[in-house]
Amino acid sequence: MLKDKKIILGISGGIAAYKAAFLIRLFKKAGAEVKVVGTANAFEFITRVTLESLSENKVYDEVFGPENDYTTEHVALTDWGDVFIVAPATANIIGKFANGIADDALSTSLIAFDKKVFLAPAMNCKMYANFAFQRNLDYLKKNNVDVIEPAEGFLACGYEGKGRMEEPEHIFNVVESYFSQEKLSLQNKQILVTAGPTHEAIDPVRYIGNHASGKMGYALAKALANRGAKVNLVSGPVDIQCKHPNIVLTKVTTAEEMYNSCMTHYTTCDAAIMAAAVADYKPKTIHQEKVKKGKNKQMVKLELIPTPDILWAMGEKKEKQVLVGFALETTDEEKNAREKLKNKNLDFIILNSLKDSAAGFGYDTNKITIIDNKNQVFRYPLKDKSEVATDIVDMLEKFLVK
Repeated sequence: MLKDKKIILGISGGIAAYKAAFLIRLFKKAGAEVKVVGTANAFEFITRVTLESLSENKVYDEVFGPENDYTTEHVALTDWGDVFIVAPATANIIGKFANGIADDALSTSLIAFDKKVFLAPAMNCKMYANFAFQRNLDYLKKNNVDVIEPAEGFLACGYEGKGRMEEPEHIFNVVESYFSQEKLSLQNKQILVTAGPTHEAIDPVRYIGNHASGKMGYALAKALANRGAKVNLVSGPVDIQCKHPNIVLTKVTTAEEMYNSCMTHYTTCDAAIMAAAVADYKPKTIHQEKVKKGKNKQMVKLELIPTPDILWAMGEKKEKQVLVGFALETTDEEKNAREKLKNKNLDFIILNSLKDSAAGFGYDTNKITIIDNKNQVFRYPLKDKSEVATDIVDMLEKFLVK
């Protein structure tokens, strides 16, 4: 969505300015171009060298700077940009913007910009609650400026409250979602996605699980949400943040919890993509106390019983839904995937092989083969999981949008 987009990133003088470095990296990784414009105070918190190195462009911070490419740099810069993001946006720069004051590089550029503006406020909670600041913020909102509301929590000044700038990943998602409005091909569609592993308790300390990271499922949820779908993401225990206005996250731990949540959502969804690596077995008995080794470290035997087969149950109940599964194989990959496709009543299946390097559990990349219910096979090279998610969603659209 962001490939070749031109991003102007404004930075004003707040402790959250350090987060701008991470935001630039996210935009650059997505294929966007970034130019930075900052206030004088911004460089008290982050260096010009850092910003220029990451953005691969000169920083604009003086209206009449000797190194400016143009004498009217603020106009040339704003002609160049597709969107303008100010992160962090202090009370001062927001006040200037709301009242038409243009007395430095950033405020002058904002006044000259006539396309989409995003503001990510960052300040002390008392400043954020101030009546004058709230008036300025409300005025900007009414004039089509998108405000990425700050989070609540501990602030650098020692206070606790609302005023901490949102994390770069969330700001990136908001901007990416804005550009994705150009292709809302899945608007009004309800999609169920599962992600991550399940953990089946042995005792209060140990569990049966697997190495699934959840990265593929979360990438799928985001790709679907960016195309306008309403996504119910049911996730096992993973360490991934998920903030998107179109995603409702349900966290579960066990296979049974995932089964119950999935069956609740399945009846009303248009499609389900089951990317979770659900444990096939669980201990028949869960010990209430930690199982000790004992003096002689004697063998401990676990009796295992099957967990609910979520994908099979959904295939049995399938009516109008498009049902998509994953197969992670080590031998006879395509044969096993085809059997699963048929036995689980799937529309198509995504095959991963653990024989492929840098693919599968834990990696940021994946290499997949898609087999559909018409026996068509589509092979893809190794890609970043966000790109793999795009390929899978493209395939899903062929079944959903007819």
